[in-house]
Amino acid sequence: MFARIWHPSGEGMDRGAESPIVLFHDSLGSVALWRRFPERLCTATGRTVIAYDRLGFGNSDPFQGEWSSRFIHEEARTFFPVLREQLGIETFIAMGHSVGGAMAALCAAALPSACRALITESAQAFVEDRTLQGIREAKSAFHQDGQLNRLAKYHGDKARWVLEAWTETWLSPEFLSWNLDADLSTIVCPALILHGEHDEYGSERHPMRLAQAMAGETQVVLLPGCRHVPHREAEDTVVELVSSFLRRALR
Repeated sequence: MFARIWHPSGEGMDRGAESPIVLFHDSLGSVALWRRFPERLCTATGRTVIAYDRLGFGNSDPFQGEWSSRFIHEEARTFFPVLREQLGIETFIAMGHSVGGAMAALCAAALPSACRALITESAQAFVEDRTLQGIREAKSAFHQDGQLNRLAKYHGDKARWVLEAWTETWLSPEFLSWNLDADLSTIVCPALILHGEHDEYGSERHPMRLAQAMAGETQVVLLPGCRHVPHREAEDTVVELVSSFLRRALR
């Protein structure tokens, strides 16, 4: 798996911050698609930021074997522990976007003594009609000439696999009952739950369901005017919200 690390430096560095922020990307995402957000987050928080390409995505190796409908749980139970061991991560702050938010939440649930805080952005907590409709529309758009080349820029010859791992899994009958309900009650760390007001892949039911089920202190922020990618649509706001949350939660 490919990972990139941003280290803080200079006057703004929080020298007591031993827990890095680990970023979990979305269904079509990669380290490169976070763009400048990790660097800005590193500077604003004074913390090390780690982003990685899940196996099969970006600069990581192709995924070998059969793709499972339990891939979200498997990321937390199988692949993140490998990253954690290889990079020597003891305690961490989990932050994920979209399906990466669900993965971050499951890492917080599976490792309650190690995860110091959780931040989700546009995370799905269950399969909603709006989610499926958004995926159907995206699948149709990618069938247009040249659209797959957009993914190939970041995923190379894995691009079609990346697209189908998203669309065909979420639209499959066996995935309809997927949700995070059984895991959320074991999340005891403080959590910041961000969600765009006009998110095309999920209504406000998702952040509310996340917050209501978690055992730790939660803060829900609905971002006005934002759709599914607030860290790109309202980057300044998201950076400030995350920085302020971490200062309060981990003081």
